[in-house]
Amino acid sequence: MHISMVTIQQKMQVGFINPIVHVDLVGTIIVPASMYFIPMLLGGESGFLFGWAKPVPVNMATVIKNAGYNGAMQVDLAGIVYNFTLAVFASIAIVAMDKPTTSDGLEYIFIYLFVFQLLIINVVLGVFNLLPIPQFDGAHVVMHLALKHKINSVAEFFYKNEKYGIIIVFLVLMTPLKDY
Repeated sequence: MHISMVTIQQKMQVGFINPIVHVDLVGTIIVPASMYFIPMLLGGESGFLFGWAKPVPVNMATVIKNAGYNGAMQVDLAGIVYNFTLAVFASIAIVAMDKPTTSDGLEYIFIYLFVFQLLIINVVLGVFNLLPIPQFDGAHVVMHLALKHKINSVAEFFYKNEKYGIIIVFLVLMTPLKDY
């Protein structure tokens, strides 16, 4: 049986394309703003940005039952594909736009910088989420690929270490490891 993203969207009544439904007050607004601005308020340089969004609720057991592990990997990759698609559209827009000059209006400069940031942020998010770190989409792809090929030890490793993924990320971001 074939299951598509449209079918999932209809059954769950979720707006996949609408990014507003993914905004989490704490993870999307409060934590990133605090981590960025508090160091400046204390006299230091700006901090690093870190945050999260509400995930699309998916019953992976149902996906696997209806579409197999290939369907599960498609669901795992949906957000990453969305990030890279937005980055492609933003890059097309940047190429089509003239580079702003001092004689351009503030609105044009704002739009240019907004589209440029959209490009950068979506490439970074796409690459970041591809990493095979537990809790990230890349780890879910590896886990479902391992299950598909009956390499259960790999899938079990990612499943057991899922709760430590965020610790790995913080260790990298808050130590000199981030410089490598």
